Amino acid sequence: MDLSGKVAVVTGAGRGLGRAYAEALAAAGAAVVVNDVNAEAAGEVADAITARGGRAAVAAGPVGGSEMADRLVATAVTEFGRLDVMVTNAGILRDRVLWKMSDQDFDAVIDVHLRGTFTCARAAAVRMREQGTGGRLILISSPAGQRGNFGQTNYAAAKAGIVAMARTWAMELARANITVNAVVPVAATEMTKTIPVFAPILEEAERTGRPFPEWLRKDEGLGTVEDVAGLVVFLASDASAGVTGQAVGIGGDRLALWSHPSEKAVAYADGGWTPDAIAASWEAGVGAEPETYGIPAPKVPEA
Repeated sequence: MDLSGKVAVVTGAGRGLGRAYAEALAAAGAAVVVNDVNAEAAGEVADAITARGGRAAVAAGPVGGSEMADRLVATAVTEFGRLDVMVTNAGILRDRVLWKMSDQDFDAVIDVHLRGTFTCARAAAVRMREQGTGGRLILISSPAGQRGNFGQTNYAAAKAGIVAMARTWAMELARANITVNAVVPVAATEMTKTIPVFAPILEEAERTGRPFPEWLRKDEGLGTVEDVAGLVVFLASDASAGVTGQAVGIGGDRLALWSHPSEKAVAYADGGWTPDAIAASWEAGVGAEPETYGIPAPKVPEA
């Protein structure tokens, strides 16, 4: 993939998945604006990119509000002359079960993930439409947004909303040749290290450099952050010009297209449905095969 001449912004790029995205885009030839709330971390990533012969600039600060979003786009234009790719990766966690989640826990996650994606994508879309040469909005979602996850009301809601925005913006920006897609990544990060079944495997791999076992990479679709970055480079490239409005999962050895919500079962009643009629027909009718929910528990092979 050759991204020479393209300019990308990556939010939350100081470590983990965001850093992998920024470094992969730069390795493919793009100039990258590195954003992170931690200015030192963002500077380290930019320095690493330039040390390898790439081009990078830093725009540190928390995403969420319009001012930061506008500054990210302005940095790209000032430093590199244009903007072609916006990767909205920045995020935080405030995990609590519903009855213990405070307003502050909810609002903080929604502000960074959902509002931050909105403001950064809007600022990028304005610039890309002015340039008139198309562009790429790559929005980072999560399996939690697709299926729900215990203790993550705020995070799951934000990540589900991000996929919904991708579908909406794909329609709105089609005439401007701006594609919009959501990435649903699974990778070994600080968060996945807290999952008991994964923790010893990830710690052992980090300590020894031993590759992840095949069942983890294939069955669970869990690998390194670098495994995920290839999808972001593809979606940033000219090769993905026909791909828009999609939610694409990637992790380990696994690449997947997530389905959009659709009616699974339909029934009709002349004159409409009464509560009693719904109750009488539910188990043998539209409710015969209820949908599952939650991220499935890992299936660890027996030793």
